[in-house]
Amino acid sequence: MGDAMEELIIDDADAMHAFGVRLGSLLAAGDLVMLDGPLGAGKTTMTRGIAEGMGVTGRVASPTFVIANVHRSLGDGPDLVHVDAYRLESLDEVDALDLDASLDASATVVEWGEGKVEVLTPDRLTIKVARPTGGEEIGADCPRKLTFEATGERSREILRGLEAGR
Repeated sequence: MGDAMEELIIDDADAMHAFGVRLGSLLAAGDLVMLDGPLGAGKTTMTRGIAEGMGVTGRVASPTFVIANVHRSLGDGPDLVHVDAYRLESLDEVDALDLDASLDASATVVEWGEGKVEVLTPDRLTIKVARPTGGEEIGADCPRKLTFEATGERSREILRGLEAGR
């Protein structure tokens, strides 16, 4: 990446939410953000913040069983499409969601999308969330490490905006 931050330590759930708010305020129609990390890493907490930062309607919950939720914009901004690709096993199942139809008009956040949704756009921001994996820290509100991979100029622009807001 070179000109943008590559990783960030997030102290707790409140900080994860606040990071999401900052990220959401930078997103525009056509943006794709992929969130990857183990269960309980904070992906949905971050997405709640993204929704707040974007000013969209509806309670943000993990769409594990419904696969995708659309949260409508309250203003001039884009809608938020929140996808949980955990249960999707093939590109055909991703294609059946018809995400590419809404991608240009919405900002799209995909949890568990690695290896499944990269074909939607050549420009995407991937955020990997790492958390402690052993002992009592699993359920604790402990620090997470975010690692960023920007693929394309727009995603690099988002990262520069995030870094400027630190």
